[in-house]
Formats: sequence, structure tokens, C-alpha cells
Amino acid sequence: MKSKNILWLYLFLFAGIIDIVFTANGEFSSRIFTKPLILIALWGFFIFSSKNIKGTILRKSISAALIFSWLGDVLLMFPDLFLYGLGAFLMAHICYIIGFKIAQTNPFAIGKVNFIHLFFVNLPIYILAAIVYFLINPGLGPMKIPVVIYLIVIVMMVTTARERYKKTNPVSFWQVFLGGMFFMVSDGVLAINMFFKPFPESGVIVMGTYIIAQFLIVRGILAHLDHLPKTIHK
Repeated sequence: MKSKNILWLYLFLFAGIIDIVFTANGEFSSRIFTKPLILIALWGFFIFSSKNIKGTILRKSISAALIFSWLGDVLLMFPDLFLYGLGAFLMAHICYIIGFKIAQTNPFAIGKVNFIHLFFVNLPIYILAAIVYFLINPGLGPMKIPVVIYLIVIVMMVTTARERYKKTNPVSFWQVFLGGMFFMVSDGVLAINMFFKPFPESGVIVMGTYIIAQFLIVRGILAHLDHLPKTIHK
């Protein structure tokens, strides 16, 4: 790993740790400096680490996902802009879905799909989403439609990550899939805190799982690139 890449990664980890400390101590005004820096640093790490696929749809989709996530982070710092933040993260998940579909072996191959098998394999993901929805549904009010749409899209993001199984190398698969699951847990805790029952530990859990999620997804995509033939990188 080159020195410039590792410096971006250190900045990402530093900003993430400091932001979690601020969150735990209730110093929300200080987070205006740390929270936006997290995804800027991770985006820098990804850009410098993926120069070998410059100009590809994969690089553009993952880069767009990180930029939309950064925008969502900024917007969610202001309660009145929650819906716009939700929209930004919705776009981030759509970009991740595109990236996950591309970052696999023969992504556009058409084959037989066993929908019953697919349903049961993805069932744990559906159950987790259903539990969150069951808990928050009574408190959604006018936010019900956008939250349901968002929930469907994040489920699609995680199932797309799961469907990369045996279509990439194991390191890439597990990092991206676990990253997707951590993202879902982070959003689930945020939703429960907002629409069901607030609890003081939610902020640390949300940011901790979110930071892990974004890091694992980026590292997983880069791990996929590391195992490709050099000619594919060009």
C-alpha cells in the first residue's frame, strides 16, 4: 500500500475515532468538523487506490456512493434536513448496487434463477428489515413512504452484496457483504432511535457501525481489483 494511500486511511480512522468520541460526550457542535472529514478521507483513499481502473463505471459508481454518503452525513447533522439526507443515502445505496453488480465475475451473464432458493438464502436479511419496520411503523407518520422506499433500497443493496458469493474472491465477498450488513444495522439503529424509542447509546452505535460499513465496502471493492488480471485494469 503506497504512502499516500495509507495517509488517507489514517486520516479516515482519526476522523472516525474523534467523531465517535464527540458523539459519546454529546459534543455535537464539534462534529461539524469531524463528521464531514470521515468520508472525504475514505473517498481520497479509494481514489488513490483505484487509479488502475480510472474512467470505469465501477470506479465512478463507488466514488459517487461515497460522495452521496458524504452529502448525507452533512445533511443529517441538521434535523430539518433529514428527508434530504435520507435521499442522499438512497442515491448512495443505488450507486453501491451498481458497483456491487459490476464487481463480480461475468456480471452481465444471464442464467437460470431459482427464486425460491434465492428467497430463503436472503431470508435473514428480509427478517432483519421486517423487524425494524415492525418497530418503527407506528411512529413514522408522514415519513412512512420515504422510509419504506429507503428500507427497500437498502435491502436491495445488502442482497446484491450477498449475491456476489462465489462471483469474486472470498476476501472481497466477505468484506463487501459484512459492510452492507453493518450499514443496515447502522440505519436500523438510527431508525429505531428516531421513530420507536430513543436511547443514549444510539449515536455511538450508529457511527461505529457506519464507519466500519463504509471501510469494509471500500476495502472489499479494492480486494476484488487486486485479484483481477492486469489487462482488465486498463
